[in-house]
Amino acid sequence: MSDGYKKLRLAAAQVTPVFLDRDATIDKACRIIHEAGEAGADVIGFPEGFVPGHPGWLDYLNGVDTKALGFARELFKNAVEIPSPAIDQLSAACRKAGIIAVIGMTEKRVQTTGTMWNTQLTIDRTGEIIGKHQKLVPTIGERLGHTGGTGRSLKISSAHFGALSALICGENSNPLATFAMAVDYPVVHVASWPAHFSPTSDMAEVSVLVARNIAYQLKAFVISAFSVVTDELIASYQ
Repeated sequence: MSDGYKKLRLAAAQVTPVFLDRDATIDKACRIIHEAGEAGADVIGFPEGFVPGHPGWLDYLNGVDTKALGFARELFKNAVEIPSPAIDQLSAACRKAGIIAVIGMTEKRVQTTGTMWNTQLTIDRTGEIIGKHQKLVPTIGERLGHTGGTGRSLKISSAHFGALSALICGENSNPLATFAMAVDYPVVHVASWPAHFSPTSDMAEVSVLVARNIAYQLKAFVISAFSVVTDELIASYQ
């Protein structure tokens, strides 16, 4: 008898966070995880920086003006510590739904007043954390808010179906980052994106091109998840 292939159902959460509100965004993520699990999904990917929202204002506002500094303060106050009750809530949702979730978030160093990372956290269907990747190099305006991660987080997560990889935004087109994933033959890859890159970039076009390219390189199924711009999000910037 020949070997068989597992069947998986994958979900991409193309959603907007509750802007700079960690608790409300965690609640929203848990509802989406539940819905995906009810629909039979095995893995769900969330956008970049979903909790509590990606600092996209840094591409539009002077980083030291009053509004930008106010946003930065709220970002830190609502960033996620790992571990924390917020993570426990996400873990419980994954365990109850029986689904793996890869969730983008701004992570902050525990019990400090500084240092934030652009992080992807992978939570198993058992509720256990099986992976954490911190974006290696913050992109454009992100450098005013996030510090860089290290190569130690460039590794796959071991899921029940095989290897699961994940990268953030421009890392998905970084040859060395994708090679680090490819050596472990991932079955599923999660590419996480913000609502936009910058005023001069076409998010939709770039993300589709990159997702197809990395699927071809890794020979993997790709969940390409990015946030969306809503009227409510635009109003938050006013």
